[in-house]
Amino acid sequence: MEEKENEFKLVIVTGMSGGGKTQACRFLEDLGFFCVDNLPPVFIPKFAELCRHTMGHVRKVVLVVDTRSREFFDTFVHVLDDMDKDQITYEMLFMDASDPAIIRRYKETRRRHPMAPSSRISEGIAMERERLAPIRSKATYIIDTSSLKKAELKSKIVQIFGRQDSDRMTINVLSFGFKFGMPLDADIVMDVRFLPNPFYIESMRHKSGSVPEVAQYIERWPVTQEFEKRLDDMIDFLVPQYIKEGKSQLVIAVGCTGGMHRSVYIANHIFDLLAARGYQVNVEHRDLMKNDVWEHVREKR
Repeated sequence: MEEKENEFKLVIVTGMSGGGKTQACRFLEDLGFFCVDNLPPVFIPKFAELCRHTMGHVRKVVLVVDTRSREFFDTFVHVLDDMDKDQITYEMLFMDASDPAIIRRYKETRRRHPMAPSSRISEGIAMERERLAPIRSKATYIIDTSSLKKAELKSKIVQIFGRQDSDRMTINVLSFGFKFGMPLDADIVMDVRFLPNPFYIESMRHKSGSVPEVAQYIERWPVTQEFEKRLDDMIDFLVPQYIKEGKSQLVIAVGCTGGMHRSVYIANHIFDLLAARGYQVNVEHRDLMKNDVWEHVREKR
């Protein structure tokens, strides 16, 4: 079902201070959203009602709520619960980042953390994470900006909020290396470090899992073939369940040691399976470029 042109759309943007809320709002504005920053949560239902009935030309609204609202922020969870009871439709985007990334950003800008203006940034981050935990659990979308460039963040925003088919779940398949950290926004994480590792074959060490030679090596082993059969059955079972639950975005993360061989191969396998099933799916190899020397064959996916 295509999104109706005049349908009112409300997006609430919140998340960690330093997580990228400001940048996300700029990209949403580029998509035609009317953005209101630092709105106290208690005013959200009234403002949404105002936009819906008296601001006919404003059909897409973004409301930014964060810890700058201070005492008003304590009412956020209750406001969201009331909106759910009153069947007020909204989507919530939660912007997140790792502690080291947030600390680095505050150091670069020389700003004080709003939760700890007179103490260490790390203390403020810990307090904010605890305070935001119940909000994060209600999020429709979570974006981890720890290692994202601006162009990559824009691509994710456009992918989520710029698509025409808004009722269709988007599946993002992500390969990564455990030595570079787990992705915070993953819904499903699979560890494939048990598969045979091409890293120990000199001719394949510097080639990615997308290179046919490497893919054929990983695929030829009985353990890989048995895993793929079980994996396919699990994917075929799980994805329709997530769609039934009304989930708009699903992130499937596949990890190996360095994010170059086995995770790339399995991520490509999952992508091919889901694409063949007709799902809206994207694949991303997060840590491929982080390896020192590599050879990669680009494929259209």
